[in-house]
Amino acid sequence: MLAAKLSKCFRSSLVYPVRETVRALSSASTVDLGGIFPPITIPFNREEEIDMTSLEKNVKKWNEIPFKGLVVLGSNSEYTLMTADEKVSLVKKARSLVPADRLVIGGSGCESTRHTIELSRALADAGADALLVVTPCYYKNAMTSEALARHYIKVADSSPVPIILYSVPAFTTIDLAASTIISLARHPNIIGLKESSTNVAKIGQIVHETRNENFQVLAGSASYILQSHVVGSVGAVCALANVMGEEVCRLHQLCQSGDIAAASELQKKLITPNAAVTSRFGIPGLKFAMEQFGYVGGIPRSPLIPLSEEKQQLLLEDFKQDGFLE
Repeated sequence: MLAAKLSKCFRSSLVYPVRETVRALSSASTVDLGGIFPPITIPFNREEEIDMTSLEKNVKKWNEIPFKGLVVLGSNSEYTLMTADEKVSLVKKARSLVPADRLVIGGSGCESTRHTIELSRALADAGADALLVVTPCYYKNAMTSEALARHYIKVADSSPVPIILYSVPAFTTIDLAASTIISLARHPNIIGLKESSTNVAKIGQIVHETRNENFQVLAGSASYILQSHVVGSVGAVCALANVMGEEVCRLHQLCQSGDIAAASELQKKLITPNAAVTSRFGIPGLKFAMEQFGYVGGIPRSPLIPLSEEKQQLLLEDFKQDGFLE
């Protein structure tokens, strides 16, 4: 089986080092991504320093919800506004708080391949079970499919834990092509994809064309969990799970059990609150919503600014629409 997997890798002009792929394959093959992951927010105090005490309170509440694990240093963690030391400390803290049977996925994507490799190794050492690697994007016009493939292969070759591709064009303006993803899925240490483009057809194509690989696809939003499940996704990483984890997990369970009618009803109810904490009001809105559900949201780190009172009222109305808040 290993020989067959490696032979597929060698078909590419970018040959994967045998020693690295052999070393990584044993851990990659055991990571099951099936379930719901909140991409957790990070509370900051008034000085915009990480509030570890409040983070611990939040994680303890999340531990009571049937999540598959937590994503630390995803987009909602404000990871682009953090130092490397802060990132490592957050993964280490999360791993110390999350039960051993749940995954901690660390976000290690940086603009340079070299820095991504360095951070990936550091987060693995800190306890990450797998790594979510967003596409580099600053030199957008140079980020061709070849450049991105070379980047991900170098990272996967060097990482001691499995890699999950992360396509989020709303932030990066780069939509990782399905053909590139399908090719990268042959790498033994690339085990999955978080697809945040809202393109369910793309998800279906990737699931279908990687069906013979050890590759899993996660929806990147709570607004299309059902639709993604129908075409083969195994779960989701979604901002709304930070505040409505029970409901998001319930939707996943309904999908898994085949109760499509009930899943459809719940899916429709989650669309408006999901938009409120993502495209409509962003991270400031998500942090404000967390305060309404008993979590510590805290302020966002500059240059992000807290939600205005007017927008706070609009967000509350979105959650009251289907009775999620009174």
